[in-house]
Amino acid sequence: MMKSKGRACWVRIQRIYGFAACLIAGLACMLLSMIVFAKPIKFALLFTFGNVLAVGSTAFLLGPAQQLGMMFDTARVFATAIYIGCVVIALICALLIHDKLLTIIAIIIEIGALIWYSLSYIPFARGMVSELMIRLCHTEI
Repeated sequence: MMKSKGRACWVRIQRIYGFAACLIAGLACMLLSMIVFAKPIKFALLFTFGNVLAVGSTAFLLGPAQQLGMMFDTARVFATAIYIGCVVIALICALLIHDKLLTIIAIIIEIGALIWYSLSYIPFARGMVSELMIRLCHTEI
């Protein structure tokens, strides 16, 4: 019985280490991308890779199946689809099209999609942001 508890504790510690390592690597890539900001294609690659690492880091805590289940839950399926679509578009603009302006636009949209996706995990956050946008800009997201 003691061996079972010790193993479960070790697995939890490994998951936390994996989460921390992936999150730190993702944040490091995003910060390093600021150094090459003048080169939009390199910026897009580093930023997007860091972005995906940071979002994927939670799979270490939850497990990949539960992470995917939460991502494609009815409450956030559209936010997930838009986020993944923006990641793909940013990479296409950077790697295949090689257009700096399109790459910058795609990254800006990707950041917005990441924010909207992240807000889907905070209860009532997207509703509050929508209400704020209505009051400030007389428009709705």
